[in-house]
Amino acid sequence: MKIHRVGIIMNGVTGRMGKNQHLLRSIVEIMKQGGVQISDREFIMPDPILVGRNEARLKALSDLSGVEKYTTDLESVIRDADYDIYFDAQTTGRRAAAVKLAASNGKHVYCEKPTASDFKTAYDLYDFCEKAGVKHGVVQDKLWLPGMLKLKRLMQKGFFGEILSVRGEFGYWVFEGDTVPAQRPSWNYRKEDDGGIIVDMLCHWRYVLDNIFGKVQAVSCLGATHIRERVDEQGKSYKCTADDAAYATFQLEGGIIAQFNSSWCVRVRRDDLLTIQVDGTKGSAVAGLRECYTQHYGNTPKPVWNPDMEQPIKFYDGWSKVPEQEVFENAFKVQWELFLKHVVKDEPFPWDLKEGAKGVQLAEKGLESWAKKAWVDLPEI
Repeated sequence: MKIHRVGIIMNGVTGRMGKNQHLLRSIVEIMKQGGVQISDREFIMPDPILVGRNEARLKALSDLSGVEKYTTDLESVIRDADYDIYFDAQTTGRRAAAVKLAASNGKHVYCEKPTASDFKTAYDLYDFCEKAGVKHGVVQDKLWLPGMLKLKRLMQKGFFGEILSVRGEFGYWVFEGDTVPAQRPSWNYRKEDDGGIIVDMLCHWRYVLDNIFGKVQAVSCLGATHIRERVDEQGKSYKCTADDAAYATFQLEGGIIAQFNSSWCVRVRRDDLLTIQVDGTKGSAVAGLRECYTQHYGNTPKPVWNPDMEQPIKFYDGWSKVPEQEVFENAFKVQWELFLKHVVKDEPFPWDLKEGAKGVQLAEKGLESWAKKAWVDLPEI
C-alpha cells in the first residue's frame, strides 16, 4: 500500500471557520477515514500543523482535534521542507503577505476568501503564485452544498427549459451583543478591519453564479449599515463602519437576471439561511443548503389577484421535494480532497487564485456601483 504524506500548514484555524469547517470537519475527518483514496492501494494522508498567534488557543485546539503539532512561529514552519501546503484562514488583511511568503518557499497555497480586500492585490497574488510555480486554490464551498448540486442536476437534465431568473435570499439576524451574544466576530462590522457583507458575500455569489448559471457581466448594488452600534467580544460598544446588508442585481451571460439579498439584519421566514430560486420556462426550483423543491409547468397554479378574499391556493403544496439520490459529504471536505489530489496527482482543480480574484472584483464593483448609484460592467479577467 502506498501512502502519500502531505504536510499542511494550517494558519488561522483558531477562528470559527478555520476550526469547524477546515480542521475538524475536513482535515481531521480525512485523517480518521484513512486519508484520501486514490486507488485500491494508494492514499493521501494529511499531516497538519496548527499555526496561530495565541499559544493557549492553539493548545486547546490541539487537545480538541487530536492534531499534536502546533506553533506560533509561522516563518519557521513555512521554511520547513516537511510541509507541502500552506492553508490560510486568517482575516483578509493578513492573507496576502503570508501567501507570498509561502509561495516564495515553494509551498502550494490553499486559502479562504476573500483572497484580498481589493482586486489588484487579489490578482497580484494569483500572478505571484503562478510565477513561483506553485499550485494554488481558493475555497468555493457552496458549489458542493447538496442544494446547489441538486439544482445543477436539474439544469443538466433540462428541467427548467430556458432559465429566466435566479433569486437568492441569504442571511439571518446577528445579535448586537448587548443582551444576547453575537454569532459573528466584531471585525465583520468594521470597514477598517476589512469587514462588510459586500466584500464577504459577493465573492460567494460570483463563483456560484459563474459556475452554475452563467458568467457575471454587470452588477447593480446597494449597501446599507442598518445597525449602527454593536458590542464587541470584550463587552465594549463600538461604531459599525461596514455594510451589514447588500441588495444586488446581476446581469449574466445568456440574458439571465440574478438578484441576491444578503443581510445580517433579517429574520428568517424561508426554508433555510440561504435559498436560491430558479425560474424557467418549463419549471422552477428552490434550493436551500441541503434540500431542493421543484414545481413543473404542468403543476403551476393559476392565481387570480383578489385582496378582498382569503387566498384559496396553498402555494407550498404545489412543490415537490427532490429525493436523496446520492450521499453528500461536507462541502469543505469535498474540496479539500480535490485539492489534495491536485497537489499529489496533478488532477484538475479550476478553482484557483484567479477565480478568487474574480470574487474580489465583483465585490469591488459592487462597492463602486453603490457609490455611483449606477450599473457597473465587469471587465474580462
